[in-house]
Amino acid sequence: MFDDVHLHPMEEIMQAVSTDFECEPLEVNGEADHIHLLVNFPPKTAVTKPVNSLKGVSSRQLRQELDDLTRHYWRANKLWSGSYFAGIVGGALLSGVKQYIEQRSRRR
Repeated sequence: MFDDVHLHPMEEIMQAVSTDFECEPLEVNGEADHIHLLVNFPPKTAVTKPVNSLKGVSSRQLRQELDDLTRHYWRANKLWSGSYFAGIVGGALLSGVKQYIEQRSRRR
């Protein structure tokens, strides 16, 4: 369901919410049914807090701003599933993960 129309505002939302948690999004991209988000966040922050906020805020704002998402997800009244994957990377792996996310194809 996601394409450039959805991913551009999503990136802005992710940036704003991440700042609230003293996090820094390094890369954001997505595919039709999910997004990839590479974030640098302080070790004092439990990963569940920014993830839950990112999902909640982006779901609410995107459904308010984009009618096609409201029509598609009206019954569930949410945009995201309850699950997510979080992993830790650093050093040389960081550039590889960033490149992987950059190369995800966006539908136009």
